[in-house]
Amino acid sequence: MAVLRFLGNVLWFVLGGLVMGLAWWLAGLLAAITIVGLPWARSCFVLGSFSFFPFGREAVNRKALTGEDDLGTGTIGLIGNIIWFIFAGVWLAIGHLMSAVACFITIVGIPFGIQHLKLALIALSPVGQTVVDSDRLRWD
Repeated sequence: MAVLRFLGNVLWFVLGGLVMGLAWWLAGLLAAITIVGLPWARSCFVLGSFSFFPFGREAVNRKALTGEDDLGTGTIGLIGNIIWFIFAGVWLAIGHLMSAVACFITIVGIPFGIQHLKLALIALSPVGQTVVDSDRLRWD
């Protein structure tokens, strides 16, 4: 299974993951420059790294993972996601949607298109999300 994840990540990186990962990092850099956007910048860099190599990892809500609320999973996180949606989330989601359509054109690219759709949803509300290894997730 590890070999398939590695191959999937290499193909993903070469065929589109690099571009979208850099887009996330650019959004993070712009957010960091404003100083007010530092909380969003951190999310951008974490999810940008995830966008570079997504196979074998999952983005999950921190509250669902830990069972506890924190700043990003409560009311403040909701407000943060609304602000994010307006200024950057829509644009990153559109980028992932366009990449997904390009992947869906070929049969071989369908798994990559599905991953882009997942990332598009994450792009709309990243505050309160964290990235963990898929092996670590057990929802017993």
